[in-house]
Amino acid sequence: MDSGYYAAMSGLLARTQALDTAAANLANAQTAGYRAEREYFRSALMGSGAPDSQLGKTVNNFGLLGGDRLNLGQGPIQPTGNPLDLAIEGQGLFAIQAANGVRFTRDGSFHRSPAGALVTARGEPVLSSGSKPVQVPPGEVSVGANGVLSVAGGAVDTLGVFTFPPGVELTPEGANRYVAPQGTVPQPTGDAEIHQGALESANEDTIQGTLDLVAMQRQAEMMQKALTVFHTEFNKFASEDLARV
Repeated sequence: MDSGYYAAMSGLLARTQALDTAAANLANAQTAGYRAEREYFRSALMGSGAPDSQLGKTVNNFGLLGGDRLNLGQGPIQPTGNPLDLAIEGQGLFAIQAANGVRFTRDGSFHRSPAGALVTARGEPVLSSGSKPVQVPPGEVSVGANGVLSVAGGAVDTLGVFTFPPGVELTPEGANRYVAPQGTVPQPTGDAEIHQGALESANEDTIQGTLDLVAMQRQAEMMQKALTVFHTEFNKFASEDLARV
């Protein structure tokens, strides 16, 4: 079978998966704290089964999308005027105590609960640098660039902003929160600045995201047309040439 068929097939699969990623990025371009995902490629399509067969070797000659990685680059910081809206400039993520465990996010749209805890829009406690829920007594709140939270001029607690060892890949959960691998210990970061009264927007540019989506859609259509051409050739070979053998 012509190896061009496998090239077109792996190309179509890669572009289809990349198209899904681009669509998700664009859909969340207005989501606070969203981290865009970028595709990466691997060389092996047939990782199991018969990678050493003639078919496997032929397919493995062509690049295939290996998956998505988070782009942890900085997003634009937009002032809101809400003293409990917090944005991170630099590396790190806030930690929150969700119902199913600790989760990490760049979305700092927090508020004070009736019980006096600093919580997310879903009511989940925000954690301190010591991984304890942050309590906010009544009074005027001030948050310093170093994350120290003060009320009426007195320091109360320090917000947790955490990073992870190199090579640790966070798993997205929903639009703007992330899960660390089992057993990974986050570390407080020293390379971050907190902006009070502001939120960090998604690090996905709407215009560039739209262009990427259109380009990937066209590439997928090209691969689909190529597969149609090869399929037509195979049918011709089967009906005409094999009959003569």
